[in-house]
Amino acid sequence: MPKVSSVVVPYAAYLRVYEPLSAFQEPERGHWARYARRPDRPTYQDELRRSLADLLPTPPIAVPVHESGDAFVLEVEGTVCVCPWRTRLRGWQALDGLADELPPPVLDAVLPPVVRRQAAQDYERWLARNPDARPWIRTATWQVPLNWFVLVSDEERRYDEGTADVPPALRYRTPMVQARRRVARGLRALRDAIGEGPLVDGLVDVGRWLEEFHPRSLVELDYGGLVHVLPAGELADDRSAADVAAGIEALRRGDGAAAGEAYGRLVERWRAVRNRRSAN
Repeated sequence: MPKVSSVVVPYAAYLRVYEPLSAFQEPERGHWARYARRPDRPTYQDELRRSLADLLPTPPIAVPVHESGDAFVLEVEGTVCVCPWRTRLRGWQALDGLADELPPPVLDAVLPPVVRRQAAQDYERWLARNPDARPWIRTATWQVPLNWFVLVSDEERRYDEGTADVPPALRYRTPMVQARRRVARGLRALRDAIGEGPLVDGLVDVGRWLEEFHPRSLVELDYGGLVHVLPAGELADDRSAADVAAGIEALRRGDGAAAGEAYGRLVERWRAVRNRRSAN
């Protein structure tokens, strides 16, 4: 498949769910079974480049006209699992958060109000016909939300420095049953120690999302394009999942000092990433 560009697009990290083919109904199951046999499947960078290319026409295309037929594919213990892109659905959902990400003049320049209104109306009509729709992918820019790290463990961390031809990668993969169990344990510890708050709310939201998928699914936390804006040494030393686990365990023991130290390491690490966002 030809690529839109060879330029690396950074900034975005991903939380993905790969479901076994048995989770899909026909004819979609057959489509994904055939798709999984393709030797030329696109990458997440291809997906992001296509989205950015849609902003170039006048007027820009806020959301793809047709839903993507692409997916990410993994084989898990002999079972083919797929993570559909669902680019159109995710585009609609991303529009809701743009007002919080961009100043009004910038937002209006990138996506004029008339374009956003039309997209919102299209989404409302589509959602009325597809009330149970949900994305298989969540995206975060210039960060990995702390609640995502609750789903994984440091032992599941895989870091590849990359080569001249292969970009670096940092990701975690865990069985769905483990991710759900960690969410439940994390929520108990956080509520007992600090009560309700943004971290708890975010973890509840992620937990509800995970419940929508097949129990034999695989959950993947992928640093995505963030690996291209972080120095190799920082990536190699990044143990954010271990710090989150240490903080939650300290809260469970009632050790506020140790929890504060773990949280401090996380804040400092991700503040450096946000500072790079400001520099750009």
